[in-house]
Amino acid sequence: MDRIIETPESNYGQLTIAEAKLIQENLGEQINLSPMEGEIKTIAGADISLDINSEKVYAGMVVLSYPDLKPIAYSLVETINMFPYVPGYLAFREIPALLKVYEQIPVKPDCIMFDGNGILHARRLGIATHFGVLTDTVTLGCAKKKLAGNYADPGEMKGEYSLVTDKGDTIGYALRSKLNVKPVFISPGHKMSLKDSMDITLQCLGKHRLPEPTRRAHEFVNRFRIGELKEGFHELEQWSLF
Repeated sequence: MDRIIETPESNYGQLTIAEAKLIQENLGEQINLSPMEGEIKTIAGADISLDINSEKVYAGMVVLSYPDLKPIAYSLVETINMFPYVPGYLAFREIPALLKVYEQIPVKPDCIMFDGNGILHARRLGIATHFGVLTDTVTLGCAKKKLAGNYADPGEMKGEYSLVTDKGDTIGYALRSKLNVKPVFISPGHKMSLKDSMDITLQCLGKHRLPEPTRRAHEFVNRFRIGELKEGFHELEQWSLF
């Protein structure tokens, strides 16, 4: 049974930074980084497209079969964002739209990978963790930029990685996802361990810098933004097969 979301996310646009920080602190007390339970058969990638100076938000999730990573469905929403652009609080700009995207998926994916951070965040509450705690879902983050911590540059070969640490804690990994590209930053969001986040990401690497779930989400959201795809939930393959 899916958890009913009873949060102030519909009012995120009216929050002050102090109120947003308090929400982060409260959610942070509920983070679960225990090893994953159950098998992954489907994984979703989640992404947002917005401009710093615009209120319009394009959000999407693409569901893929796992481990063969074939897109089987997608969910897209266009909405309005009112929360200001403040580093460290970007989740408050994205969460309302992503919740709408998630809520219109009839069969929930087993895991969601976000184009953003999990616990690799100054307050350990990036978008993947924020969303995971709100919805009690299994999540992880794959970010193109590091929000917190320090790391040694990983080896040059695809699949090599190093630890990202902050104040004595390991909060994620810097992963070389492709030869001769900058690393991406991997961290658990909710209901999985650090090791789980890396194991899943390595399974999701293809020919590109971004793992397939977030790469596909980025592709579908951009196609939605230019009018190639329509809002709503759409199946690409029979869900019952997965």
